Amino acid sequence: MTSMSTPWSRVGRVMQLGLEGVAGATLFAMMLLTTADVSGRYFFNSPILGAVELTQLMLAAVIFLSLPVVCWREEHISVDLLDAIFPARWIWLRQVIVNLIVTAALWVMAGRVWALGVRAFDWGDVTEFLRIPVGYLISLMAIMLAVSALLTLGRAVLYFLEGLKVVERGGSLSPGGDQ
Repeated sequence: MTSMSTPWSRVGRVMQLGLEGVAGATLFAMMLLTTADVSGRYFFNSPILGAVELTQLMLAAVIFLSLPVVCWREEHISVDLLDAIFPARWIWLRQVIVNLIVTAALWVMAGRVWALGVRAFDWGDVTEFLRIPVGYLISLMAIMLAVSALLTLGRAVLYFLEGLKVVERGGSLSPGGDQ
């Protein structure tokens, strides 16, 4: 049996830290904006113009920048309805099937959101007050959905290889699995 390669682990770690760092910085900026807006509104009777729009845009960015990391770690909300009926030796197969379904759903969503992004650019869609083009954010959302789809596909492949005993560890079901 072989284990996961070190270069790919490093690439994954760099990507994870990069996405988490950008999402964290965006969340921090959102916190500062909200604090400044509330302070300005209540103490100086002068709120920040467009703070709600900026908060909405940053919230969408935080969610979609975090999605690939959540998909790779398999930390999304899940219901363990099938855990009791699946024998332990077939858990890898269940995980392959679930990850393939999630991959297909994410890929379809990525395609639809990408089409919305193209349409937003074509129509010149902008936010109401600050006139910020929304096509960039929609395109970011589509890209993060596609990256998430590729990561869940990779997760499915790793579970499959683990089930066939080709790799030593490929998912969370292995002792000391890659999380």
